[in-house]
Amino acid sequence: MKDYDESTAFLGQWGRFQQVVFFLLCASIVPNGFGVFSVVFLTDIPRHHCLIPEENLTQDWRDAIIPIEVVNGKQEQSRCSRYRLDVVRNLSAQGFIPGRDINLTELEQEGCVDGWSYSKDIYQSTVVSEFDLVCSDQWKQPFTSTACFLGILVGSFISGQLSDRFGRKPVFFATMAVQTIFSFCQAFSPSWMVFTILIFFNGLGQISNYVSGFVLGTEILTGDVRVIFSSMGVCLGFAIGYMILPLIAFFLRDWKSLSLAISLPGVLYIPLWWLIPESPRWLLSQGRVEEAEAIVRNAAKTNRVEAPTVIFKDYRAHDDDMHPQEHLNVISLVKTQSVRSTTVILCLVWFSLSIGYYGLSLNTSRLHANPYISCFISAAVEVPAYMFCWLTLKYFPRRLSVICILLLGGVSLYLIQLVPETLSELAVALEMLGKLVITNGTSLMYAYTAELYPTVLRNTAEGVCITVSRIGSCLAPFLLQLRESFEYLPYIILGTLAVVSAFAAFFLPESFGKPLPQSIQQMQKRESMKCPCITRKEHLKPVVHLESRLIVKHE
Repeated sequence: MKDYDESTAFLGQWGRFQQVVFFLLCASIVPNGFGVFSVVFLTDIPRHHCLIPEENLTQDWRDAIIPIEVVNGKQEQSRCSRYRLDVVRNLSAQGFIPGRDINLTELEQEGCVDGWSYSKDIYQSTVVSEFDLVCSDQWKQPFTSTACFLGILVGSFISGQLSDRFGRKPVFFATMAVQTIFSFCQAFSPSWMVFTILIFFNGLGQISNYVSGFVLGTEILTGDVRVIFSSMGVCLGFAIGYMILPLIAFFLRDWKSLSLAISLPGVLYIPLWWLIPESPRWLLSQGRVEEAEAIVRNAAKTNRVEAPTVIFKDYRAHDDDMHPQEHLNVISLVKTQSVRSTTVILCLVWFSLSIGYYGLSLNTSRLHANPYISCFISAAVEVPAYMFCWLTLKYFPRRLSVICILLLGGVSLYLIQLVPETLSELAVALEMLGKLVITNGTSLMYAYTAELYPTVLRNTAEGVCITVSRIGSCLAPFLLQLRESFEYLPYIILGTLAVVSAFAAFFLPESFGKPLPQSIQQMQKRESMKCPCITRKEHLKPVVHLESRLIVKHE
């Protein structure tokens, strides 16, 4: 059977058709950069203390009514308690001076029965200040972010299967609508519960849109252009949205205004329905050859080249590799031994990279007291990471690249605990090196995973791997809490996961320089790395792969 890239080679790689698809899909990813990390500002906790009602208190007592506590070696006002108001009122009326006439440590304390007063030096309002997600309700603040990640997890799982069943384009635009509508509705949430439900569906739409757009571009584009799109184009679109987010949040410091602002770009993408086509590869996998040829002929007209009389003749005649009536699902990823091994290893690598990426991203608040600057630094680090990923995908084998990236990331995180406290800048530099390398690896895995699986299963495989990775993102906030037991324990765990995944990646197949498989039968078979010690022991024993009916003899 003729390969798809070979059948459509007459189009060229960088005609007007490919340019339109490339830039429009990259632009459509920008809102995903807004949405994923918008929780950093929407759910941030402003400085706060108990609200003091308008009472006839002297200024000395008004300043002293909030107890002073020592937190992380620093003195600050209590966030959840105050001295009993009725006692303070009586002492103030009698003319006593706090700290001189009255020992404050002996006064009885009470909770914030009148509510809280929130600082507005950074934010005008957040979801936390809107719904009082502090003190006894403080657990609701991290749970809000978890709800978004859970939506991303569910979306990662179902979007791939929906896209493989109903097509890339319908799912791409449907999830874009979900993301836009629920982001808009968030601004009108009457309660925390409603906001949490809306942000769950918002996260579901965000990741589903990202995965569908990524796979759509990967299947339409070919050759070096596909490599640039998958490694740099779509990722830079995400990074641009990520970098723009703190700029928008800086000027819109009210959480409702910010929610509305990040939802509006989705409306601008409605005209793209008439400009972005369905994936011809997917149409061919479903036996819809006429529709695939119509799209390719339109592309040829746009590129001003002449198409052959029959473009996909071989696809019509070859029924062994194309089974449009067979709908593969997630079970197909673990049905055979070679596919199952590849899937398990990829899931481990995705999990390690995801928990490292989100763990380091959420930990960047230590870089600077200003959250807008911290967020921008975290986003800016991703730009060189994606550029380096493009070079990696263009010139280096996939398996070797993944192994080196995981090892470098693990070593950089291990070294942080060896840096003395006087060299805090070096510790931050190592942490940002880890963030850069892990971001590079995450971007590379999107392309690597897409290259390993056939067209009929590609989006499902991407969805399952991303689902597993989102479990890591949900665990990342809890991993950071281990710092309370031992400051460097999160870095040790992240580094260990990276090293273990690097060794597991030795057993992945190589896809560099090979065409995308169109069916399960064409999927790259697992290739074992040549290990000298194994060669010495088993150089006389042939290794029989029953599934492929091939006999490979180690020389």
